[in-house]
Amino acid sequence: MPCPLFVCNSPDAFGPVLDRLAARNEPPHGEIAERTAAILADVAARGDAALVDYTRRFDCPEFTEAMIRVPEADIAAAADAVSADDLAIIAEAADNIRRFHEAQVQRSWWMTQPDGTLLGRMVTPVDRAGLYVPGGVGGETPLISSLLMNAIPAQVAGVARIAVVSPPRKDGSLNPNILAAAHVLGLAEVYRVGSAWAIAALAHGTRTIAPADVLAGPGNIYVTTAKRLLVGTVGIDMIAGPSEIVILADDTANPDWLAADMLSQAEHDPLAASVCLTTSEPVAQAVRRALEAQLAALPRSDIAARSLADFGLVAAVADLDMGARLVNRMAPEHLELAVADPFALLGKIRHAGAIFMGHMSAEPVGDYFAGPNHVLPTMGTARFSSGLSVAAFCKESSVISASPEFVRKHGAKIARLARLEGLEAHARSMECRFVK
Repeated sequence: MPCPLFVCNSPDAFGPVLDRLAARNEPPHGEIAERTAAILADVAARGDAALVDYTRRFDCPEFTEAMIRVPEADIAAAADAVSADDLAIIAEAADNIRRFHEAQVQRSWWMTQPDGTLLGRMVTPVDRAGLYVPGGVGGETPLISSLLMNAIPAQVAGVARIAVVSPPRKDGSLNPNILAAAHVLGLAEVYRVGSAWAIAALAHGTRTIAPADVLAGPGNIYVTTAKRLLVGTVGIDMIAGPSEIVILADDTANPDWLAADMLSQAEHDPLAASVCLTTSEPVAQAVRRALEAQLAALPRSDIAARSLADFGLVAAVADLDMGARLVNRMAPEHLELAVADPFALLGKIRHAGAIFMGHMSAEPVGDYFAGPNHVLPTMGTARFSSGLSVAAFCKESSVISASPEFVRKHGAKIARLARLEGLEAHARSMECRFVK
């Protein structure tokens, strides 16, 4: 069978399941961090020349500095080369994502005190965002959806300048579907660079690529490590780990569908985790058989098989309450409630990046098309963090306009608080405004 079966009839039995998933949570090897830090320093020092050197070495042997930026005419031409049907699907997905994110927009707000003091919170977008879009092996598995999911929240936030980076193929081109998606979104600034050197360019800037304030988008271990090392230099979306799905199912679930949903994550990455928890032992056994049958027909079966063998599992749970308790311990990136009444169960779920309700809500519905963002917390971080949103590209500034009456009434109290902290200059800064 592709993955093992566990029995979790009490919280005491959760340990082996949680340990199996935790095995993925290893920090980057010291050597990777050292190499990445060296790349960041090199790009900061040599700029475009470093980008050309790394790209020649790892992606396109004939790469030149003139190839770094994709001409706007090439972006438009790529859109013309993509079929009208495919372009329409990309545009419709973009519309859905935009509509959902427009509902998230935070507005500046103000409150006026009786004495005339004005207090508020001013929301402003960052000036510039840098987005990383993986091209996949040989540029043939381009994450079009990642471009949509990262760019649209930035646009809705009001970010004026958005740069997109993606690694070129061996001939120096980008996959036309990525460029077509950029064209649909009205993005004109696209660069043919990838990996840690692209992240370094977005953070530090080069002659060709201006520095960004916030970086977003998934990538390989070098991209993730670069983002981790740049925390404090630029804003980042999150430190994302391998993808994961947890399905909580009852006896009304279709085992073939559950297996298909597990494989939708397993094909991403050998480190991806695909988990099915079910109250029905017949469903559990049927899911394992369906995984074996479907796996054989997958184009990326080698990746999916490794993922299931190392980090996949099916577990029988005593009841849905017990399943919900285990889900909350896992805090998964994606959670499917494949049960007869998902809304009755929803209130028991506290920790999950995205929750897919009922038998028809397959995880790809959210990954691609419905509208919610697919950039989600992984590795248990849904306990304390959220998915990518418009807020990632905004800042909030407190605004205080104190009236003379406020200072007369409260100035002495403020000065006293300062002296309680031993900060005399703070107290005098206040007193000079009301003590004659």
